Amino acid sequence: MPALFLTFKWMFMPTTISARIEYFFSLIKKAFKGEEHDYTSGSLRLAILLLAVPMILEMSMESIFALVDIFFVGRLGKHAVSVVGLTESVLTIVYSIAIGISMAATAVVARRVGEKNPQGAATAATQSILIGLALVAVTTVTGLVFAPDILRIMGAEPETVRHGVTYTRILFASNISIMLLFLINGIFRGAGNAFIAMKSLGLANLCNIILCPLLINGLGPIPALGLTGAALATAIGRSIGVCYQLYHLFRGNGLVRLTRASFRAEWTTMRSLIRVAWPATLQFVIASCSWIFMAQLVAETGHSAASAGYQIALRIVMFFILPAWGISNASATLVGQNLGAKQFERAEKSVYTTARYNIVFMLSVSVIFLVWAHPIVSLFSNQPDVQAFAAAALRSISTGFVFYGISMVMMSALNGAGDTRTPTLINLCCFWLFQIPLAYVLARHFELGPKGVFFCIPIAETAVAVMSFIFFRRGKWKKVSL
Repeated sequence: MPALFLTFKWMFMPTTISARIEYFFSLIKKAFKGEEHDYTSGSLRLAILLLAVPMILEMSMESIFALVDIFFVGRLGKHAVSVVGLTESVLTIVYSIAIGISMAATAVVARRVGEKNPQGAATAATQSILIGLALVAVTTVTGLVFAPDILRIMGAEPETVRHGVTYTRILFASNISIMLLFLINGIFRGAGNAFIAMKSLGLANLCNIILCPLLINGLGPIPALGLTGAALATAIGRSIGVCYQLYHLFRGNGLVRLTRASFRAEWTTMRSLIRVAWPATLQFVIASCSWIFMAQLVAETGHSAASAGYQIALRIVMFFILPAWGISNASATLVGQNLGAKQFERAEKSVYTTARYNIVFMLSVSVIFLVWAHPIVSLFSNQPDVQAFAAAALRSISTGFVFYGISMVMMSALNGAGDTRTPTLINLCCFWLFQIPLAYVLARHFELGPKGVFFCIPIAETAVAVMSFIFFRRGKWKKVSL
């Protein structure tokens, strides 16, 4: 990440090159230690670094799940790839619910930590977990019962449905691990302990990387389970990561420490969390449903080859830009904790500083995709028709990356302040009222097919960036009480 390295050139305080390098790596080492740090005072740039480095790796770890699956499943044929992509597209609704509750947990926990109230932070953590467990039960049952129908609604061909029912059911059955993995990491981020969040996803990924080829292809007495093996590997890996999280919540020595007795309903705190969580959840449901519609439109207008190419492109995009999400998440923690400490000017300054770093990073990724799109997608599919669609999608999406980098930070900052309603309205306008109609007209009316869908993505992301910046500048987020 040369661009990210350059954005932190301010840190090179010593005069010689060797001293500067040593100083830089000493800061990286400090970020990896996971030591407690007061983010309401001192250097903002140092605070961003200490939060962003583990958050970047955390987000990268999450994307590796999808890349590992698509890498090995890609060898099973286009129907298998389509199953993974379509199932993941539907599961983004589950991810949205988990991320929405996680956003609420991050905002409230960060606010309590900024107020120097660790007991209040622990109470917020337990109540968010109880809410998440209640909601995940509904999505799990729905997925188990209606798995074939879900794939058909998504535009899957009959052969794709036949291949994918078991895979879809296993992933929906493991919804509890998806929910807790996102939610508990949100708690750690709110407390400023991004290191534990990173390690939990690292452990989950390591298990998935080992189990995925083992269960898909088989080895010795272990039978080759194909697509089913990919689902089992992902479910087991995430579950192990959750166990690691729970261990540190109950046995760790961080700012937030839970006990069994703390898992009783605190209705005042729960209502506060729900007030923040429901628009945050709706915010990501709106975005996710937009992506689902786009995936369905690609599948219907371009069939399995276009669908597989589009899904491969999306996973590559997520792998490269999730570090930018990690940088953006740093702004949520900084805004939340500094609002709790009544440091309003510092909270605002942290967002602008983080946005500058994100712009440089996203510009670098955009150049990589525009120049090397085809060699990159060829690593994930050996079918020329699939590669062509994947490369076209990759290039189209990357043209809006700079604006996407801005919107990530602004939206994350608003959510970190507890103002989750504003980003929800922005997503509603830019995705449902603008992107979806435009994609449909271009793909159907003007007969551009999948390319029309690809073209709409950077346009919509640019609109999100402009609107989120305008609302952030107004400053109403500073007055939100939690």
